[in-house]
Amino acid sequence: MLPKQKGLEVRTGVLSNDKIGNDYYLQIGMTVNGKNGNYQLWALEYAHQYYDYKDLRIPHETYTAEGGYSFFLLGDTRKNFTFNLGVTGVVGYENINRGEQMLYDGARILSEDNFVYGAGGRLSLETYLSDQVVFLLQGRTKVLWGTDLEQFRPSAGVGLRFNF
Repeated sequence: MLPKQKGLEVRTGVLSNDKIGNDYYLQIGMTVNGKNGNYQLWALEYAHQYYDYKDLRIPHETYTAEGGYSFFLLGDTRKNFTFNLGVTGVVGYENINRGEQMLYDGARILSEDNFVYGAGGRLSLETYLSDQVVFLLQGRTKVLWGTDLEQFRPSAGVGLRFNF
């Protein structure tokens, strides 16, 4: 990790443990390395979940942008394996049932589409696969305000970072 070196991250993961494959997120981000294994991170994310209602699956999509900093916690002397803690600010928009509030049986969805904002945290295990490719394993959560749905949104995922 050279100071000021940049990296492009691609990450994906699951949002729940009962519907793996249906509830997921995709994220693309950029990192800028600092000193001592710390780095800035900036990312755009798409998250997709389903809620069950009778025999219907109601989609919930969230589009977010986040920026923050990741702090080196533990690692070997050459930093081939590192354990980092990241803290971010989050802004975005959530869409429930693609804006349709009425369901086929006349029921009405009371939750509305909203702009959301909040904070995020993540713990990541990072290991170099080559000089420029890093494998990421992470657990994270977001705390969002402005939403009619869950305020706490945990997830787990994997990713790759390409340093250039």
